[in-house]
Amino acid sequence: MNSEERSILLKVEGLTKHFPITKGVFRKQVGAVKAVDGISFDIFKGETLGLVGESGCGKSTAGRVILQLYTATEGNVFFKGQNLRLLRKEDLRKLRQQMQMIFQDPQESLNPRMTVGSIISEPMLEHQSLKGKDRRERVEQLLNSVGLDPNVTNRYP
Repeated sequence: MNSEERSILLKVEGLTKHFPITKGVFRKQVGAVKAVDGISFDIFKGETLGLVGESGCGKSTAGRVILQLYTATEGNVFFKGQNLRLLRKEDLRKLRQQMQMIFQDPQESLNPRMTVGSIISEPMLEHQSLKGKDRRERVEQLLNSVGLDPNVTNRYP
């Protein structure tokens, strides 16, 4: 295996996420819930990682912190060598197009047999809010608003 194939895609160093426990009118912090406490790992190009554990142990929180959907209390996440904590919002949004978190709960997951456009337009069909061309245009607007190319409408998640 050459060095390109063994390059680190994702590096997580000392990742910690604590949620504050507050009390009183002035919301004084009296403690913290340690949801993720100092995890570190590397994922190399071509590898897959699954986080396994009992309900409430911090798997989803770890994923959200890695994707920068939650702010880490401590630690760093590097994707393709870039420290995600240091990126501007628009740069992070572009990089997120190359990342994906798959939830364990099928009700929170995307149907892999439906196109991205079908998934996004499904609520519009259910509520009969938009039809035909208007619905397609709205799907494109929504994709643009989150930094995705409208051409992904025919792709699968």
